[in-house]
Amino acid sequence: MEGVDRYQQLLRAPHVTAMTAAALLARMPLGIVGLALVLFFREETGSYATAGAVAAAFAVGSAVAAPVASRVVDRLGPPRVLLPMSVVHAVTLLATVALGYASAPTVACVATALVSGTALPPISAVMRTLWPGLLGGREDLVTTAFALDAVIVELVFVSGPLTVALLTAILAPAAALIVSAAVALIGTLIFATRPPSLAREPVPRAADATAFGVLRARGLQTLVFGTLPLGFALGSTEVILPAFAETEGHRALAGVLLAVWTIGSAAGGIVYGARSHERPLADRFVAYALIMPLTLLPLALAPSLPVMLLMVLPAGAIIAPTLAAANQLVAQVTPPGQQTEAYSWPLTALVLGVASGNAAGGAIVEAADWQTAFVVAGLTGLAGGALLLARRATLRPLLPAV
Repeated sequence: MEGVDRYQQLLRAPHVTAMTAAALLARMPLGIVGLALVLFFREETGSYATAGAVAAAFAVGSAVAAPVASRVVDRLGPPRVLLPMSVVHAVTLLATVALGYASAPTVACVATALVSGTALPPISAVMRTLWPGLLGGREDLVTTAFALDAVIVELVFVSGPLTVALLTAILAPAAALIVSAAVALIGTLIFATRPPSLAREPVPRAADATAFGVLRARGLQTLVFGTLPLGFALGSTEVILPAFAETEGHRALAGVLLAVWTIGSAAGGIVYGARSHERPLADRFVAYALIMPLTLLPLALAPSLPVMLLMVLPAGAIIAPTLAAANQLVAQVTPPGQQTEAYSWPLTALVLGVASGNAAGGAIVEAADWQTAFVVAGLTGLAGGALLLARRATLRPLLPAV
């Protein structure tokens, strides 16, 4: 079974199409809210500092709270956690908009955005725990499922900013935030009330559980610490590409560069999921994690915008396969009963890495130039790959491979 047939088999499995579509809707805030908050508060306050603080609060809240929320999902089951969280998320996001229109103090806007981010349901983590059951034991489709999941995340990050741009042009930035709250609420409602979510049995708290939860697993520690610098490299690139476009006198085409980079990632994920793989999963992941930052280093040599457009496409192609392999690996290196929480930790590390890369990439561009920023991004990501290589032994499966 190869190519398109793998995806056809996957999407024909009971509930997969509905769950995937619902998860896409529920995850739309990941691609919409950050940019929409910046545009909205810049328009209302005239301050990029305020806009950045509010957007950062949302991002930090979602990253830090995800493992805790996911641990509660393991204990109580998806519906009892996801549905209340989605309501709180939507209400506080709308409250943030209301406070912005009311010219409320920055601290109040930051606080509501923080709560809204904290209440963002951990749909990605839950979806990944459901894949084996959705596939009915079809181990040959698990890699394809995780590849599809990675591609969907890329689609969120492509369609989200486009949605913000469209709604801002037609109406206002606030419209994008309202739409985000609505689709997240609807998507989560559908996701949490489908049979696979309802059938997910709560797992009692283990007698030897600690405050650090599943992070006691050495393999998960490796994934988390290795993902941070990889996220840094990706976050830096998100800032460096627009800086390059501006340097070349084509600031308006910055979004095109980022879109081509993301399209490359989605294409790479689709190809990855369409193939069978003989190498062990951990070996594939470590190899991809070493290759991914190496693809960034040549970008520092791009002499023009057309050349950069050609270079970012293959540079993006390894991203989704890397993330898909990492996510699939989580289930192998963590004990049963804690896997929703486990899936959230690498995602949290990725988000924090991207955020730090955003900040550092901008600072390096201003202090030096975009070429230096690409070199730093690539070398930092390569350090993450080297760490994963050095700790490869910790990525051995605790359970039979899936």
